[in-house]
Amino acid sequence: MDPVFLVGFAVLGAFVGFSAGLLGIGGGMILVPFLNFLLPKLGVPPLIAVHAAIATAMATIVFTSLSSMRAHHAHGAIRWDIVRLMVPGLLIGGLLSGGAVFAYINGLVLAIIFAAFVVYSALKMFRNTPPPAANTLPKPWVVTAFGGVVGFVSGLLGAGGGFLSVPFMVRANIPMPKAIATSAALGFFIAVANGIGYIWSGAQYTSADLKMIGYIYWPALLVLTALSMLTAPFGAKLAHRLPVKTLKRIFASMLLVLAIQMLIETIRVHVG
Repeated sequence: MDPVFLVGFAVLGAFVGFSAGLLGIGGGMILVPFLNFLLPKLGVPPLIAVHAAIATAMATIVFTSLSSMRAHHAHGAIRWDIVRLMVPGLLIGGLLSGGAVFAYINGLVLAIIFAAFVVYSALKMFRNTPPPAANTLPKPWVVTAFGGVVGFVSGLLGAGGGFLSVPFMVRANIPMPKAIATSAALGFFIAVANGIGYIWSGAQYTSADLKMIGYIYWPALLVLTALSMLTAPFGAKLAHRLPVKTLKRIFASMLLVLAIQMLIETIRVHVG
């Protein structure tokens, strides 16, 4: 990889890890727009740039979620009973999404879906209101089925699923810290299932010349993962010292700009 791009991915990975630790925000929302811009300049075919950006962002979650999961488990914060119920659905939904549907969706449609997700997430950050609590978790089969929805939708967005799973658990009267910790564990299984799916459905793009395994651009994956795992603990340490609510609103504004830029660029590539 060109040294300039290597440094660029290193800075991006460091920023993503720090932001995730500080604000509790998944890295996919930041990574996808940047990767969509950078990957075509490294030889990734422009028509699959959105696919490669989403797949590469999701692949980083396999490793970053492991680190987060270990830390939360050490504090006894993960509800493993919920994880066991949701994992079958997560795996099925993730494999179906990443391994089949993902490859058949046009890059422009994927960009529109991602932009809508970013707008939704940004509005939630601006409002900063917790979901209303209910009484308890629904029946086990409902939890498993919901896991399927989370795994499927996450695969189209390059996200770890926390935007769906955390509100679901909080509504079931699970404390927010446990919901976030459990979501971190769920993110690992989502990323593994979808990662396998992206490799399968993008097998035609696996190439030493393109430096791709399926839809995943592996040099970016290595650099982003290493730096984000390195800086995430620093962000987490500052989470109690900095005005996180204000930072989230600034961050949300930045996400909106990135999503719009990504959408414009994708329209240019696909429509001309």
